[in-house]
Formats: sequence, C-alpha cells, structure tokens
Amino acid sequence: MDLNQYLEIFVEESKEHIEDLNTLLLEIEKNPTDRELIDNIFRAAHTLKGMAATMGFTKMGDLTHKMEDVLSEVRADKLKVSPDLIDVLLKCSDVLALLLNNIEISGSEGDADISSLFDTLEKYLSVYNTLKENREVLTESVNTEVFNEYDRDIMKKAFNGGFKCYHIEVFISKDCVLKSARAYVVFNILEKIGDIFKSIPSVEDIEDEKFENQFTVFLISKASKEDILEKINSIAEIEKCIVEEINQESINAIPNLQDNLNTVKEDVEDGNKSKKIVASRTIRVDTDRLDKLMNLVSELIIIKTRLLKIQTSIQDTELNTTIEYLDRITTNLNDAVMKVRMVPIERVFNRFPRMVRDLSKELNKEIELKLSGEDTEVDRTVIDEISEPLVHLIRNAIDHGIEAPEVRIKKGKPSKGTVYLRAFHDGNNVVIEVEDDGEGINFQNIKKKAIEKGLISSSDADNLTDNEMINYLFMPGFSTSEKVTDISGRGVGLDVVKNKIESLGGFVDVISNSGKGTIFSIKLPLTLAIIQALLVNLKNEIYAIPLNSIKEIVTIERNDIKFIQNKEVMIFRGEVVQLIRLGELLGVPEYSLPQKELTVVITKRGEKYSGILVDSLIGQQEIVIKSLGKYLSGIKSIAGATILGDGDVALIIDTNFLIN
Repeated sequence: MDLNQYLEIFVEESKEHIEDLNTLLLEIEKNPTDRELIDNIFRAAHTLKGMAATMGFTKMGDLTHKMEDVLSEVRADKLKVSPDLIDVLLKCSDVLALLLNNIEISGSEGDADISSLFDTLEKYLSVYNTLKENREVLTESVNTEVFNEYDRDIMKKAFNGGFKCYHIEVFISKDCVLKSARAYVVFNILEKIGDIFKSIPSVEDIEDEKFENQFTVFLISKASKEDILEKINSIAEIEKCIVEEINQESINAIPNLQDNLNTVKEDVEDGNKSKKIVASRTIRVDTDRLDKLMNLVSELIIIKTRLLKIQTSIQDTELNTTIEYLDRITTNLNDAVMKVRMVPIERVFNRFPRMVRDLSKELNKEIELKLSGEDTEVDRTVIDEISEPLVHLIRNAIDHGIEAPEVRIKKGKPSKGTVYLRAFHDGNNVVIEVEDDGEGINFQNIKKKAIEKGLISSSDADNLTDNEMINYLFMPGFSTSEKVTDISGRGVGLDVVKNKIESLGGFVDVISNSGKGTIFSIKLPLTLAIIQALLVNLKNEIYAIPLNSIKEIVTIERNDIKFIQNKEVMIFRGEVVQLIRLGELLGVPEYSLPQKELTVVITKRGEKYSGILVDSLIGQQEIVIKSLGKYLSGIKSIAGATILGDGDVALIIDTNFLIN
C-alpha cells in the first residue's frame, strides 16, 4: 500500500496533536494533579505514536513510545508532575515538531539526533524502577490489603490529631534463627514511638513464626520517617526496612473510588457518543479546494454584477425577477463559502503560552499570559499571516514592556506581570489586542533616538505629539533599546508588524500610559476576498472605497476648506480633518475639482479621520478583491482591483495608507 497518499493528512493531524500536547503540558504545569489533563496528554502521545508507526516514521514512534512510558507512570501516580518533567516533555514536543517539519518538507524524518532526549526520559523511568524495586512488596501489600472502616476511622482520627500514618515493611535476614524474637524487638521499638494498629500477618501469626522473613506493620506516630528507619535498621539481623507515609487524601478517596469509576465510565460513554455525532458532521477539506471554490463564487458575483448592469438598460419583468433570484442565491452562496473559510483564532493563540513561558524563564521575569476571544473566527488567510506580527508584539511586550520582578515591587505592582491577548469582532472587522501592564512607551527615548538618527531636528521634536512619536517605532531599523539581545533591540519587529498588517488591509493603533502599560490594537477586515464598497467617480475613472472604512459622506463649499501648515483641512463635527485630493494623488489626467460644492468621503482608521475629495458617487456594490500582482504590488495607495459589471477594472483605494 502506498502510504504517501496519506502523508498530507498525517502531517496536518500530527500538527494538531503536537499543538494539543503543548497546550496540555502548559496546563498540567499549573494543575499537576488534574487527572483529566494527564489522560489527555497520554492520549495525544499515544495517538501520535500510533500514527507515526503506521506511516513508518520510527523516530517519532520511538520518542512518543518513550513519552508514553513516562506518562503511564504519571497516570499511575508513580511519578509526580514536576517543572523538570514538563521541561523534558516540552522538549520532546519540540523535537516531534522538528521531525514533522522534516517529513513535510522532504518526506523523511531527517538526521535529527533524539538519543539524548531518549536517554533523559529513560532516566526518569530508571529512577522510578529503582524505587519500584524497593516498593514492590510494599505496594503489593497495600493493594491487596484493603483497610476496613475501622482502620480508616483510626487513621482519620490520627490525621486530625496531627499524627502521621506509616506503612512499614520489615525484612529479616534469611539466616536468622529466631525470626519471631526479632519481630518482637521491632514491635517493641515501634510501640515506644507510636501505636501499631495493624500488622500483616497478624500479631498471633508473627509470634508463632507463621511468616517467611518479611512482615508489615501500620504505625501511627509523630516521629519522622528517618527516625523510624534509623531505629529499625539498628536492630541486628534486620536486612532491609522500607517506610512509607500514608497519604491522607488516598484514605479519604477510597470509599468514592467505585463511584468515580462509574462517573468516568459514563463520561467516556457520553464523550464517545458526542464524538460520533461530531465525526459524522465534519470532513477535512484541502484548503486549495476551498480557494478554488472561493474563486468560482467570486466569478459568479462578477457575472451577477454584469447582469445587474444589463438589467438597467433592458426593462424586462421576467429578466428582473430572474436576476433578483440570482442575486439572492449568490449572496447566500457567498456567505456560506465565507463561513467555511472562517477559522477560530484559537489555532494561532495556542502557540503563545509556550513562547511566553520560555521567554519568562530566559529573562527571569514572572509573566502570565491571559487569552480571551479564542473562538473569534477570522478568514483562513488571516490565520496564516497573523502569527508573525503577534510574535513580534508579544516578544516586545515581554522584553521592553514588563519590568523585572524587583522593579515592579518597588513600583507597587505585583511581581508577576500580565500580557493580555484578546480577539473580538467589531462590525465587519476583527480586532486583536496585545496589552501589557508594564512601564509603557518612553516617549523621551523615542524623541532622543529620532534626533540622534537625524530624522528630526531638536526644535521640531518638541512639537511632536505622542502619536507622531509612536510612528517612529514602526520605521525600519528604529529601536530605543540600548542593548541588543536575542529577543529584541535590533530595530526589527514593529516595521514588520506594520507592513504585514497593512498588506492584509488592516492597521495598528498604539495606546500607551506611562507606568501602566501599552496596548497594540490590530484591526483587520473580516474577509479578504469579497467586500462591500462605495464606487466613486474621478473624471472618467471609477474607484472603489471599502465601505467598512467610511464614516460618512458630506458636501462642503470651497470656502469651507482651510489651511494648516499648508495642508488642506476641513472641520468635521468639531474636529480638524485633513483633505486628500484623490485625483491629484493618483495622477488622474486633466483632473480638477468642481467649482462650487465638493463631495467628501470621510474615512476612518481607529480614531483618526481623513476626507477624500471625489467628483461624484456611483453607489454601494459588492466587489471581489483581485490582487494587482507582483509587478504592481508596491503601489501604496491602492489595495487591489476589482472587475465591474461592464467588464472594466476599478482600483480599490487603501484608505489606511491615506490616513497615514
């Protein structure tokens, strides 16, 4: 059987399982006793092992198999979840991701060496096995000897009185002639430091030497484990002694064990039922096929627009009815296809808890990442592109924003800093915010660096507003950091963020409060394929302005135009708004403004407005965004093009650039 045909599915599903593994490991670090989390981690490793083995990827199979061995001991409460163990398991996850990446690129796992990681996992097992040898008999006796109600009452009272309960296993030398005498000495010593409430075999059988060379006692005492061991080991002909403290929770949990098992069983059955329902309602579809479907819908909408244009010249009732029906169908089809392309942003957000954890350790800072709105759905294209800008913003927040713990304490802040990552819908846009409660942006440093780099004179710098100073942060090579680190300080980051967001048709706003923190707010259109737009005329040419960026359309007189610093402005609802002569900006031939009334399209970007002067308005229309291609990709004021109903091409105005 040719397994290569399943390679793509294997890679996609393995990526999801590795992401789940990362998320679950970070959660279990916070809740090390959460049984469900441990089971889910084991299940993810087990599934990866099975999938890798089926596809013949031995390194992935062996590594997940060893992880499974370690996790089995955790599930059996024989190994405790510790930060060190989480570190090792996260490294395993990293290596699995590396192997998977190699498989995706070349079809093979590559020559990555997993032996050191394999050995580390083996050490965890060998440490456990050593303990296991010593505890084997002890564990067996605990499992076979079920405490009765009377025993549990005794232990509960002892715990309430501040005593400890011990399980003591005593091995007498095989050469010992009088085993019962040695046992008597042991009992005698233990009675001096506590109360023996049970023994295996019974006291009578021990006195009659009805045992081999080992017996068990249960002791209530305030003595420490070390004291007990020291006293028993001091007795002659005692070969070995094992002392274990009995856990109070385990005693309390015993009566409910069966109930818990029944509950788990019911949950599993319910889970299986719901899984079956979900599985029967979802299928995995190649994203290329979705893109093709989207293109076909786009073409259908262009044809519909053409028919609507024809409809205006041919007044035919039957044609009108048919076009109206077609209009309704294409709109519903477009909505349905768009919903199929929508993906929860959780897929991106889930990558960051691990990154924040690693950076916190690297920088010796205490940082908590709080996520919200993970179920906010965005276009699949945004999912693919938004990760890089968010990485830069979160790294900046941790490195530049959040102060060191001792500094925060001096400022009266909690030692642990917080980074918030939020997503939510705002009309036809999706907003993603990265906020930190750090020291905020140091505007004086920005001013100083801008002067040092010759970007502005000292006198002009004094007139800069906070927003104007923030714009310098988005310039390539501009950094206020005095020290270059592996994380930041090279002036690479925010310019990448700005370029990427603008290429997606969005923009970034920054709000910073000195000493309180900074918010980077990214606003993106919900869809990047089909939008509602306002068509406008400039001379004989038609342009499209995205409707979601339009605040209002107003008409003004020429006399209403004022000048500030040689720039044309108007007063809009009490605010000064810069006017943009779109015809001049785009170089429209023989363009000149009308003599009297001027039509102004007020566009917005966050809290900023600008007024675009146009000749006349055509109307609102659903348009399909087409890329200009690589040869025209550098035109800043144009976001793309669309095909109109008569087959002509109209350029789409990039209003975000104009407001800049």
